[in-house]
Amino acid sequence: MSRWGYGDVPDLTGRRALVTGANSGIGAVEARVLAQHGADVVLAARRPDAAREVADRIRASGAPGAVEVEELDLASLDSVRALARRLEGPLDLLVNNAGVMAPPRRRETADGFELQFGTNHLGHFALTGLLLPRLLESAAPRVATVSSLAHFSSDGRVAEGNPPDDYDPQTSYGRSKLANLLFATELHRRTQVPGSPLASLTSTAAHPGVSNTRLFTSRDGMGALAVVRALGPVVGKVAFSSPERGAEAVVNAATVARPGAYVGPTWLGGWRGPVGEVGRSPWGADEALGRLLWDRSEDLTGVSFPG
Repeated sequence: MSRWGYGDVPDLTGRRALVTGANSGIGAVEARVLAQHGADVVLAARRPDAAREVADRIRASGAPGAVEVEELDLASLDSVRALARRLEGPLDLLVNNAGVMAPPRRRETADGFELQFGTNHLGHFALTGLLLPRLLESAAPRVATVSSLAHFSSDGRVAEGNPPDDYDPQTSYGRSKLANLLFATELHRRTQVPGSPLASLTSTAAHPGVSNTRLFTSRDGMGALAVVRALGPVVGKVAFSSPERGAEAVVNAATVARPGAYVGPTWLGGWRGPVGEVGRSPWGADEALGRLLWDRSEDLTGVSFPG
């Protein structure tokens, strides 16, 4: 069987997608590929000026899909709610892509949550819930959520939200990415309940392998360390796959992966390679933990899902 690639993305003409964190890295690639296959794409980003530059490049590439930019700071529930209020009309695809990785010191969101848990998980949890009315206006809506190989470094404390007493940059990042995977899986489970109002929705998850993106050098994460900012771009080009390759799994999850699937690169322990369905940690398959996290997330965000 030939390797799955962007040429295998179906025609998306008439479909509308929103990609978070589309101002750089794999998010920018995802937005471009979706637009090149006909989707109208909303680039939702904390840095709208950077997202507008990406939008201009997508238009210049001749992509047939329309492109627009919306400001979104996932570290602020007020910003999430504001975007949900502004967005009108059906939404066919939501790609929960944005994230922050491993700041060396514990930081908090505008709402007082640990930055990684609040941004990577709670922001996307709330965004998905608040956009459900738009998604359910579509005949076949999809939500694709980006996890990470780092979820293997997590533990059963994921629902505690990375409390101050044991903050470790990598473990806390892993918990936030485990939360992404548990969220996608529990959302899928809820679509399968007989009579569920979510029955038309497909939920998938993906990880991009290890990609050379701004996630490593951002000052919000590991890039808070000067040595990482200095050496990260050089090391990344040598050791990591390109954003172009990293985005493949996410685009697959967003367009063709089966409901409930978790996809990613399949070579070198998931670092890179052809896209396929991949394994998860025991915690990532823990249904009771997923339900606990879901209930906790509804309490923390004030956002409830139907059913």
